[in-house]
Amino acid sequence: MPLNLENIWEVFLIKIQKRNSSSNIIFYLSPIVAIFLTLFFGSLIFLFLDLSPIESFKIFFIGPISNFYGLSELLVKASPLALIALGLSYCFKNNIYNIGAEGQLTMGALFGGGIGLFFYESESIFLLPTMILFGSIGGAFWASIPAILKNKFNTNEILSSLMLTYIALLILDYFVVGPWKDPNGYGLPKSRPFSEAGRLPVLIDGFRAHIGVYFTIIIAALSYFIFNKTLFGFKLRVTGFSSKASKYAGFKNDNLIIYTFLISGACAGLAGIFEVSGPIGQLYRDISPNYGFTAIIVAFLGRLNPIGIIFSSLLIALTYLGAEDAQLFLKIPSAVGFVFQGLVLFFLLGADFLNKYRVLLR
Repeated sequence: MPLNLENIWEVFLIKIQKRNSSSNIIFYLSPIVAIFLTLFFGSLIFLFLDLSPIESFKIFFIGPISNFYGLSELLVKASPLALIALGLSYCFKNNIYNIGAEGQLTMGALFGGGIGLFFYESESIFLLPTMILFGSIGGAFWASIPAILKNKFNTNEILSSLMLTYIALLILDYFVVGPWKDPNGYGLPKSRPFSEAGRLPVLIDGFRAHIGVYFTIIIAALSYFIFNKTLFGFKLRVTGFSSKASKYAGFKNDNLIIYTFLISGACAGLAGIFEVSGPIGQLYRDISPNYGFTAIIVAFLGRLNPIGIIFSSLLIALTYLGAEDAQLFLKIPSAVGFVFQGLVLFFLLGADFLNKYRVLLR
C-alpha cells in the first residue's frame, strides 16, 4: 500500500479522511481560535511557573504598549514582519514555499548597507534611495537562485531557499569580521556607522519608528490591489487552487514562480535595509531576531491577506516586546515569546488541518 496521509495514521488506530469540501468560515475564523487557544495554554504555562496568568498577561501584552514609546517600538518590530510576510504571500498563494526570507533579508542589508559603507562620507540626498534600491535588488537576487533551481531542475524550493539562508548569514559574518569591520570598533564584529544621509528619517523625534512604516503600508495597499484587481493576482489564485487548471487556462507557471520569488525577495531585502539603515544604523552579525522565519507565521495568521497581515504583524511583534518585559519583570526567559509564536502556529495549522480532514477512531 502506498504511504500517504490517509493511511499513515492507521498504525495509531486513527483514520484520516479528507472532507468533501472545506469551510471558508472556519478558514477565516481559525486565526481567532488559534489566538484564544494560545492564550489558554499560555495561562497554563504561567500557572505551572507559579505566576498569576492575569498579571502575567498584563505585563506581556499590555505593558509594552502602555505608553507612546512602546507603541513606537511596536511599529519598529511590526514593520519588517509585515513587509516580509507581504512578500511571502505572493509565493504562498502560488503554492511555492519560500522559507529563505531570512537570507534574503540579510542579502538586502548587505547590498544596501554596502552602498552606505562605500559612500560613508557622502551627504548626498541620493544615498538613502540608492541604498533602498540596492537592498531590494539584493533580496530579489538571492531569491532568484531557488526560483531558477525550481524552474530548471525542479529542485525543492523549501530546502534550497533554507540552505541559502545559512550561506547569506556566513557571508554577512565574513564581511563584518573582515573587510567591512569598523577600524574604530575595538575589534567587535560590526561595520562603521552609516552617515546621517544613509539613515532612515524617524517619524517623531525621540522615537525609533521610521518612514519604513509608510513603505510597508504602501506595499500592503498595492498588494491588496494586485491580488484582487489585476490579471496577475487572478493567475496567482488560479495556480494556487490548481496547477493543472492554470496550465489548461494557458498560464505559464514557470514565469509565476520567477515573479513571485523576485517580489518576495525584494520585500525581504527592503526589510533588511530598513533594519540596518533605521534602528541599527550599521551592519553586524545579528541584524534580525529571526524576522524572516517569524514572518511565515505572520503570513499564515493573516490568511495571506494584506489587511490580515498588517494586524497579525502587530500581534506577533507584541510577543517580541512582551518577552523582553516578561524577562525583566517576571524573571522568566525571553524565549517565552517564541513559545507563544509556536503555539499560535501549531493551533493555526491544526485548525486548517481539521478543516480539510476528518479524524476517525478505528
